Amino acid sequence: MQRQFRGPPTVFIVIAVAVVQVLGTVFASARQPDHRPLDALAFALLLLGPAALSLRRRAPLAMLPVAAAAVGAYVARGYAWGPVFLSLALAIVFSAAAGKRWQTWAMAGVCAAAVVAASLRQGDEASLIRAFAATSWLGILVLLGEGIRLRSERVAERRRQHEAREQAARDEYRLALARDIHDVVAHSLSLINVRASVALHLGEKDPDQFRPALQAIKTASKESLAEIRQLLGVLRDDAPLAPSPLTIARVRELVDNARRAGIDVRFDQRIPVQEHLPAPVQEAAYRIVQESLTNVVRHSRARKAVVVLALQPAAAADGTAGRLTVTIDDDGHGATGVPEGNGVTGMRERAAALGGTLEVSALDPGWRVRSVLPVPAVPSSETAAPR
Repeated sequence: MQRQFRGPPTVFIVIAVAVVQVLGTVFASARQPDHRPLDALAFALLLLGPAALSLRRRAPLAMLPVAAAAVGAYVARGYAWGPVFLSLALAIVFSAAAGKRWQTWAMAGVCAAAVVAASLRQGDEASLIRAFAATSWLGILVLLGEGIRLRSERVAERRRQHEAREQAARDEYRLALARDIHDVVAHSLSLINVRASVALHLGEKDPDQFRPALQAIKTASKESLAEIRQLLGVLRDDAPLAPSPLTIARVRELVDNARRAGIDVRFDQRIPVQEHLPAPVQEAAYRIVQESLTNVVRHSRARKAVVVLALQPAAAADGTAGRLTVTIDDDGHGATGVPEGNGVTGMRERAAALGGTLEVSALDPGWRVRSVLPVPAVPSSETAAPR
């Protein structure tokens, strides 16, 4: 859809053009005694042209013919010359800017033909020069309107592209939040469910262990609620909050939670102490371990699991500082033949967003989740975790 040229307020244009045409023609007529004196019809025609400009938004198809008719009638009646052509010139510009190309060129051609015909009747050389100048100005006015139209369309297109980019960024941001909320809720509720089952079992056979089990449930639920509040807080425009940074140092908390849920988890971190990994890489690794351990607790019926974080050196001329390998193995039943859920899909999306990969495969016995995340080669000042 073509975008109409907005421009200044219509009322201002109509009043300004009417004042210029009426006062300018009155002053000009005082020096043209050989022309027909101004009467009521002359003033009506002088006001009809500016009044036609008021249709530039409501009825642009009618604006140019009305303005041209008013000017043509004024000139045909033999009234004094003056700025009567101002309304016609603006009508041509507005009509071309509104996208009425064929109508504008046709009306400009009619006006040019009328000017040339009048000049030929006079027969002198000066009138032909004036006819050429008037015809040239008509073409310039149409081209000026076309330029305004093209510029308006380019501005509108840039605005649409900018809005599309903003919408894509918002969609990506909401998707990231959805993944975070899923990881937190699934992990926390799974651990709480397992601990509640353990508490019920201990309450029947060993009452002395009942209170520590309930205390573990309380601690897990409190931590989960705090993290969920931080994630949901960023959705509030009046009080934006940033979730606390998820670093590799917090992976040990996930391991401890899984151990309290009854899984014998061994954690092996092969990352030099002096290495500073970018915050996005650390968060992705944390979330992958979190989702994997959640699946181990909920679905695998595993007794043991191994979490390995290893930083591999960079290959020659690959443009990275290395590759972080995240591996989670368990001795459970695995998930062979089961469709991937939102958790595995979220892990794949996190790895792909960083240019990495994620693979899930069966062991004998058990299941393996392995992700390779490239580490960008950036200065250490930029790789620290966010404050």
